[in-house]
Formats: sequence, C-alpha cells, structure tokens
Amino acid sequence: MELGLYTFADVSPEPGPGAIGPHERLRNLIEEIELADQVGLDVFGLGEHHRPDYAASAPVVALAAAAERTRRIKLTSAVTVLSSDDPVRVFQQFATLDLLSGGRAEIMAGRGSFIESFPLFGFNLEDYDELFAEKLDLLLAIRDQVKVTWQGRLRAPINGRGVYPRPFQEKLPVWIAIGGTPQSAARAGALGLPLALAIIGGEPARFAPLFEVYRQAARRAGNDPASLATSLNVHGFIAETTEKAADDFYTPQAEVMNRIGRERGWGPTSRAHFDQSRGPNGALFVGNPEQVAEKIVAQHRIFGNDRFLLQMAIGTMPHARVMKAIELYGTRVAPIVRKETAKAAPAEPVA
Repeated sequence: MELGLYTFADVSPEPGPGAIGPHERLRNLIEEIELADQVGLDVFGLGEHHRPDYAASAPVVALAAAAERTRRIKLTSAVTVLSSDDPVRVFQQFATLDLLSGGRAEIMAGRGSFIESFPLFGFNLEDYDELFAEKLDLLLAIRDQVKVTWQGRLRAPINGRGVYPRPFQEKLPVWIAIGGTPQSAARAGALGLPLALAIIGGEPARFAPLFEVYRQAARRAGNDPASLATSLNVHGFIAETTEKAADDFYTPQAEVMNRIGRERGWGPTSRAHFDQSRGPNGALFVGNPEQVAEKIVAQHRIFGNDRFLLQMAIGTMPHARVMKAIELYGTRVAPIVRKETAKAAPAEPVA
C-alpha cells in the first residue's frame, strides 16, 4: 500500500503577529515535500483552492518546484477542480510536471467542495455536474490520443488538434476524488479510473460501501476491479506521544473546521468531539506512530485500499512540528504498515 501526504497549503486568513503568509508557507511546503521523499513516503498531494486561507491556487507550479528537489515521490493534485478549469491546460501543465519529474505526476480530479473558482473563472454553478462530466470526458480524450476531435455543450469543440507536450509516462494517471457521493463512485468505476475517497468526519467504516459501488460499476462496464486502485484521504497528526499529537493538532484543526463550519452551517466542534473522533472508530488518525499505524492497518482491512494519504498540515501548524510528524510517518509508521499489510491480502471490503 502506498503511503503519503496531502495539504492545501494553509495560511493565516488575517495578518498579525505570528501569521503565516503565502511566501513563508510555500517555502515550507517545498521542504515538507522534500523531507517526505527522503523518509520514503510514496505520494504527496497538493489541493487547489481560491480563498485567502490557502496558498495553493496553482498546485502544479509548486509541485514542479518540488520535482526539482525530490527523486522518487509521486506528485499529485489533491484535487484539481476540473469543473472550473480547461482540460487542455490541465493536461499540458501536468504533462510538463511529468516531464520535469521523470514520470512522477498524477492528476486527482474532482468537482470541488468549495465554489469560489466557479464565479472567478466565469462558470455557472447550475452547470456544476455537467461541467465536470464534460470536462472529464475531454481530459481523458486528450490523455488517450495526441490529436483530439471532441465536441460538448459547455466548451468550444476541438477538431483534430494536437495537445502538447506529451507526458513522460505512456499514460498520465488520472484519479477521481470524491467526498461520499455514490454516483461519483459509480462514474469512476464505469470509466475504469482509480478512486480517492476523502473522509473527514463520522465513522470511516460507514463509507466502505462506496468502494463496493465503485467495484460493481467497474464490473458492469467490463473493467476488472482488481486492476483499479483506491485511496483513503483523511486528517491526522503524528507525534512522539499520543497526548502531544492531540494537543498539537486540536487547536489548528478546530480553528479550520469551525471557520468552514460557520460558512456551511455546521455546529462548532469541541475537544470532546475531537477526542472521540481520534478513537479507534473515528475519522481522525491522531496519535503516536504505533497507534496511527495500527489504525491505518485496521482501516485497510475494511476497505482494501491501495493508498493512504494523510493531511497533517491543517491550519497554521508550526513548520517544525509538521516536519517532525513527516519524519515519524516515514521512519516509524510506514515500516509497520508495510509489514502488516504485506502479510496477507485484505479481507473482502464491507458491502
């Protein structure tokens, strides 16, 4: 199972003492990706947002900088908001990243859980679903053939035009990222694309049926589910002790969740809720290396996932703490997980 990290490159929403701005955050980000590569992690993902509390509005630019400082780690978006972008430019940018990195680029495409990019780039939210379906169709057409002839309703047609450069890899990997919608899981399976499931609340086991929806859709479309990769993308943090991990992570994580919650009408979080969520059945992977490794392995037995991505740099987490957590992830968590998941095939996922 591949192990990795993802982040949105959080910054302080307001200036002031102790605030972390985009210059500092992006410089720190490159160091984090470099360290993740050095300690043997497999994947690093960077999400696209267009808000004052995140620095990564152009993830592929930062990933290209990281490509020059790393040797092995895969570099992916997490996610590319494909609905409000142009598939031609998305492909060209990630093909360029793939060439620079020697074949380590991936696209993780999603519809977007935030809507700022739609009015920013002139798209109508009423076309939310159709935009994604149409643009994904075009992106896959570009990936699979050099010269493209394509026509849709929401974008001008392409008539026998080449899209360059072509990537280093024979076929640029395209993942579909979802937040819990069965229809999205089924679409990924029908298209034969790998699926990433984000779980940020509730009991993860309750989401396991989505992977079965995905695999059933793949079978119906003639795609072998065994050939399709799946990923769990979750929140968490690692420190030398469970108490330190919880204390370090709670304040920045709660601040972010409460800020977003006020926008979306969620109730406020609390330390009691946080502590419950980091328990054996909760969605947070917070603790010492052995505890986090045990939880990753336990969830792997339920989901049979091929990849696990952890979002640790949430809010204005001090850079030194994030670097220490990455070190622990690669040197102490990863060896345990790899050993345990290599012992036997995972159990049949929950239906």
